[in-house]
This record gives sequence, structure tokens and C-alpha cells, in this order.
Amino acid sequence: MKLTVEELRGLFLFEKLNDEQLAWLAETGVIETAAAGDTVYREGEPATCFYVMLEGTITLSAMVNGDHVEFTRSSQRGSYSGATQAYVGEAHGHTYKNSMHAITDLTLWVLPAETFAGVVREWFPMAVHLLEGLFFGQRAVNTVVGERQRLLALGALSAGLTHELNNPAAAAVRATEAMRMRIAGMRDKLAKIADGRMDGSRLHELVRFQDDAVKRAAHAEELSPLATADAEDALADWLDEHGVEGGWDLAGVLVAGGIDADWLSRVTAAVGDDYAELAVRYITYTVDTEMLMGEIDDAVRRISGLVKATKQYSQLDRAPYQTVDVHELLWATLTMIRSKIPAGVTVVKEVDKSLPPVPAYAAELNQVWTNLLDNALAAMGDHGTLTVRTERDGDCVVVTIGDTGSGIPRENLSRIFEPFFTTKPVGEGTGLGLDISYRIVVNKHGGDIRVTSTPGDTRFRVYLPLTPRPGA
Repeated sequence: MKLTVEELRGLFLFEKLNDEQLAWLAETGVIETAAAGDTVYREGEPATCFYVMLEGTITLSAMVNGDHVEFTRSSQRGSYSGATQAYVGEAHGHTYKNSMHAITDLTLWVLPAETFAGVVREWFPMAVHLLEGLFFGQRAVNTVVGERQRLLALGALSAGLTHELNNPAAAAVRATEAMRMRIAGMRDKLAKIADGRMDGSRLHELVRFQDDAVKRAAHAEELSPLATADAEDALADWLDEHGVEGGWDLAGVLVAGGIDADWLSRVTAAVGDDYAELAVRYITYTVDTEMLMGEIDDAVRRISGLVKATKQYSQLDRAPYQTVDVHELLWATLTMIRSKIPAGVTVVKEVDKSLPPVPAYAAELNQVWTNLLDNALAAMGDHGTLTVRTERDGDCVVVTIGDTGSGIPRENLSRIFEPFFTTKPVGEGTGLGLDISYRIVVNKHGGDIRVTSTPGDTRFRVYLPLTPRPGA
């Protein structure tokens, strides 16, 4: 089958050609069909044909680290792909730069690549020279800029992660050094207590009290500053009355471990007055050691949590398209950017934990959250409230990210998803973050992003469908 001259003129790609050119194309090109689910061509194969879609829906995808990543989905009549760079020349090598898949039954107008290259060079010689220069120049620019952007992104991620890991790691090191000293002191006191002069029954009682002190330290309630000060004063007075030197220094540790004067009285009664001070100091070392072990445990858990959040954020060991809990993605992203959140910004989480999982490209959704959160923080500066809310709206999960910043001017609301449009000062924004976020949510997930903004209340609402996209 062939297209007529008038049918070709109705396609936007050919509407400016003259009758002679259209007649030549009408005679040369052919109509082909493809069934839903078919692959029209594959990335890396020899680029033999130039395709123009007449009817149906197609998707274009490319391989990224071994995974197929969809970047375009279209049902527009006249959409074209395939050997679009055939005119560049043999030196470049003609292979398909992406894969085309049929989402629905397709009708395509097909032109051989060599024929397409020949007519473009013959009919538009100046344009070919310009396009060749643009193609090779842009490829060189993209290579340099892409490497720079990847390095900057990796540097920012590494800096944030290093900052977050440094605090618990340093805490663990300090606690370990302190615990080593406490254990040495405990051994010294134990040697003095168990030098053969304390009978076995009293030593047994001291060990029993030591076990009880460990349990008290593990479950000690956190007191208010005023209550803590009163308890330490009372315990310090008791220690002074019983001849324990440096009672004030010991009182802080004992109170933090849930030890009071009544409990210590039972200890001294069990071991006798001769061993009272040694027993108190031995118990103090025990409590302090237990609390330091708790600090180490907390630090290690924080490090483990950061590693888990990093894996969740990067999704390196996960399938690209999977069913995910949006809350896990949000919390992983918040963890990764925690170092960017100023002390004056309050983070509020209002989530619906009953939400079902969402079919999604998890790593790319994390990029969406990163862009939206970063913009919200930039809008607020050093003070404000960052709100993350999740809810269900019909067949969609809705994630809202709000801030109390200055807001987006009304005249800019309709343009914020345009490529290279930014409201940030020169040098601080590329205008790509929201464009990328829009394409990930709308084009790739079939969802939507909506924004409302007034001074002090800006909200981005991301709608994610609960049903998988056909062909995903």
C-alpha cells in the first residue's frame, strides 16, 4: 500500500514539501502494520528504516545499565523514529539508538534509511551541514556536561552520606574509648572487693545487685531537667554522708541509670560499711558501661539504617519496575538529604499507613522526591515547615510535598514544568528538575503533578496510579 500526495502533505513532517518531492516520497515509501506487543525495531540493530506513525500508540525505550527505560510514549499521528540520523554519514555508523514497541496495533509509513539519507542530503544540503555540526557538537557537549553532572550528583550524595555517617561513627568511637576505661576501672574495683576478705555470700549479693543495676539502666526513664537536677542533688548528699568521695561526679551516672539512694542503701547493707565505697564505685562503672554499650548500639543501628536508606534510595539491587511502598521511598530520600535540612526547618509527616503499594520505577520516583524536596527547602531558606503527606484519591496514591516559603508567582505557575525554566537566581537552578519530575510521573507512570501556591503555602501533589501501565 502507498500513501497519496495529499495524505503525505497532511503529516506535519512533510507539509512544506513541494508536489514533486511529495510524489517521489509517495512512490518510494510503503505502509506496514504491527500488532500490539510487537517490537518494531531494537536498539543496536542496523538502522535500515525511517518510520512515521499513522495510527496507534508506540513507546520508545533505551537500555540503561542493562534495564529498558521508557522515555517516550506517543499516539500522535506523524510521530517519527528509527533511522533519523541516516544523513550523518557512514563514519558515524547506522544503528538504532532506541527500541520501538507497539502498545496498540500500529500503522506505519516506512522509508528505507539509504533512501531517506539521500533525499535529505539532496533536498536540504545546507540543513544537513548544520545538523551534522549540531549533532557532533551537541554529542561532545553532552559527554562533558553529563560527566560533570554525574560527578556533581555523586559528590553531593557522598558528602551528605559522609556527613550523616560521621556523627554515629564518631559517637561509637568515643563510647568505645570511654567504655574501655570504665571496664579497666571495674576490674580494679572488683580485684579490691574480691581480695579474699569479703565472704562469698556478700560477693554473691553484690553480683545480684550488679545484675539489677544493668536492668535498671536498660529501662531507666528519661527525667525532666528539673527532676534530674533534684535527683542528682539528693543522691550526691547521700554519697557524701556515706563517705564516698567525688559523690557529685558519680551521682549523674547513677541517676541516668535509674539508681536512687534507697537502692544504694540496700547495696551497702548487703556488702557492709567496709566495702560500701568500693561497691558503689563498682556499681557506677557497671551502669556507665551499660549506658555506653547502649550508645554504641544506637550508633551502629543508625549507621545500618543509613546504609539501608542508601540502598533504598539508589535501588541498585532492585528491578527497575516493581511494586513499592511510597513511604519507604520518601523516608529514604529524606534520610539522604537530611544534611541539607536547616535546624530551623520543621519536618511534618502526615501519612496514611494503610495505602497499598504502587507499581513504579522506584529509583526514578526517588529522583522526583529529591527534586521536590530540594525545591521546597530552597524556597524556605533557614526557617519554615516542610510537610510530607500521603493519601488515597480514587485509583491513585497521592504524595503531597508542601512548604511555607515565599510561594511561586501566579504568572509562573503555568511554566514551572517547562524545560530550562527556573525561578531560582542565576547560577542556582537549571530548570530541569521539575521538567524531569513531570516526565517521570506523567509520561512514564501515567500519573500527574499538580501545584498550588500562595505566599506561605506551596503544595506539589503527585498522583501515582495503583494499576500497572500497559506494556510497562
